Amino acid sequence: MEQFDRIDTVRQYNDYAGVDTLHPLVSVVRFSELPLVRNFRRYMGIYAVFLKDNKCGDILYGGQSYDYEDGTLVFVSPGQVYGIDNHSVSTSPSGYGLLFHPDLIHGTHLGRTIKDYSFFSYEVNEALHLSKKERKTIVDCLEKIASEIEQNIDQHSKTLIVSNVELLLNYCTRFYDRQFFTRSHANKDLLVRFENLLADYFRTDKAVRLGLPTVAWCAEELNLSPNYFGDLIKKETGSTALDHIQSRLIDEAKTKMFDTSKTINDVATELGFKYQQHFTRLFKQKTGVTPNEYRNLN
Repeated sequence: MEQFDRIDTVRQYNDYAGVDTLHPLVSVVRFSELPLVRNFRRYMGIYAVFLKDNKCGDILYGGQSYDYEDGTLVFVSPGQVYGIDNHSVSTSPSGYGLLFHPDLIHGTHLGRTIKDYSFFSYEVNEALHLSKKERKTIVDCLEKIASEIEQNIDQHSKTLIVSNVELLLNYCTRFYDRQFFTRSHANKDLLVRFENLLADYFRTDKAVRLGLPTVAWCAEELNLSPNYFGDLIKKETGSTALDHIQSRLIDEAKTKMFDTSKTINDVATELGFKYQQHFTRLFKQKTGVTPNEYRNLN
């Protein structure tokens, strides 16, 4: 069984990094102040945002690896495993790490909305690549958080720290939107692959064998994380990936219902539905009529 360290607190991370713990729930680590690093793999029980300025090994995140480029941000949420593979060569790290425990944001606006920052569930090959201007904005946020951590803790500390963490994440949302936009050509290619994937799903017996196509299945087939895939489809089409799949389902259903030798139950089964009533409910929701009513109209 693979061995890895477990990081459940900010202090544990700081101890591994060899830096002082100034606040029990949050830390900003300047990697340039750390000693050489080698291979490691860690289970994270806390949130982390890593800004890497230069290549310092292949980051291992889940089952994938990724070569860092200049100004790259990677996000880790509790329950994920990440690490660095330097191929057994010690290297000098550069950049920043923001670590914060879920307790820091408990009861705050950020605590209620943290799930909306879907990039915490992206794979590492879906990292955010920053321009020089964007990198400066992120570093400014990190330095403000660090400055507040270095103050004596008082009744204002939590509010100011959390608000700056939230500000940083909101900038990351903006920068990811920019990245989706600037990669529009590549995204269009992915949309074509998505359409072909669904066409193949219904042309073969996959629907009968596997059931209804899911967002997670499509994302895996396209080598993307479900959240990144869903966000990309939403940015490019204005509709969710699930809406896209369901629209394709309805189109297939309409085509199949022209064959009057097939019952409505036959059509539902061929599309991957376990129960005809589920098919009927979705069809009426999307078209305003039941499958039988649609067949009689045509």
